[in-house]
Amino acid sequence: MERRISRTGTGIKGLDDIIGGYPQGRSILVTGDPGSGKTIMGLQFAIQSARSGLKTIYITTEEDETDLRIQCASLGWDITDLLESGKLSIIGLSAMRARLTEAEISIGIESVKGNLRKILAEIPDDTEVLIIDSIGSHTEKLTTDEFRDQFDLLIYELKKRDITAMIILDSATSEEFNDIALYSVYGAIRLIKRENPYTGRRERVMDIIKMRSTRTPIEFIPYIISDSGLEVIENPEE
Repeated sequence: MERRISRTGTGIKGLDDIIGGYPQGRSILVTGDPGSGKTIMGLQFAIQSARSGLKTIYITTEEDETDLRIQCASLGWDITDLLESGKLSIIGLSAMRARLTEAEISIGIESVKGNLRKILAEIPDDTEVLIIDSIGSHTEKLTTDEFRDQFDLLIYELKKRDITAMIILDSATSEEFNDIALYSVYGAIRLIKRENPYTGRRERVMDIIKMRSTRTPIEFIPYIISDSGLEVIENPEE
């Protein structure tokens, strides 16, 4: 029987009351459609972790630090002190990826495959919490077997280093590799935008697909994206 696992706060109002936080030293998968709040969820976790004194790394594969700081500012989050103290670091891989692709094309390599190992190489040794947003751009042209091998290696290395990680998948990657990724991670949350079957209103809900060592609800968890980020709500119809 597995020992009791310590928890790390999610940074989302109401979610810790439901799942008790994310299991420490394990990897959580977050999937969802565009506009469902995946990046905001990742930023809230990063800020919560850094303010708790944990060395936190936010790897962004599509945006850069300026974009994320603008998004934080729009939600009233000033992360300047966290960045200056080194408790939070933002690593942008989009520019590096563009340079590598240009170099590979220049020498005649037409089919550039994704490589999750490149992400591992960017993680500092003293990292305690990691957010990867997202791995989609590092999975191009990978076969199912190649994705499984590389993703399993990523999860294995993170666990070996006792890093609490949130790995975000975009909707396209999720459709192709979702089942494989779900098998490897310790927990998984899907963010859903849907029409409420009873009220006909559009709403956002979380599906806690799995969270080992945790009592997870079988029902969807309603949430909103407010001026201060994601918030779990009890009465979505009000």
